[in-house]
Amino acid sequence: MPEQIGYAICLDNEGYEASLELRKLYPVVAPEANDPAGYLRIIDESGEDYLYVAAAFEIISLPPHIARRLATTYG
Repeated sequence: MPEQIGYAICLDNEGYEASLELRKLYPVVAPEANDPAGYLRIIDESGEDYLYVAAAFEIISLPPHIARRLATTYG
């Protein structure tokens, strides 16, 4: 699995209702070399990482102690 680099909150799941939940926190993983600009690689409800339009998310900064706890939750 690619390296996790942060978290984002889903603000728009139109067209992806089965894969993304509104207002849910999702892990963001490092982009691959051929990923297009304007997209994020998100670990969605399937547990796999897929590309989604970055505008549908807000990247958030978490305090280190919370990020460590979430890392054990999300793997």
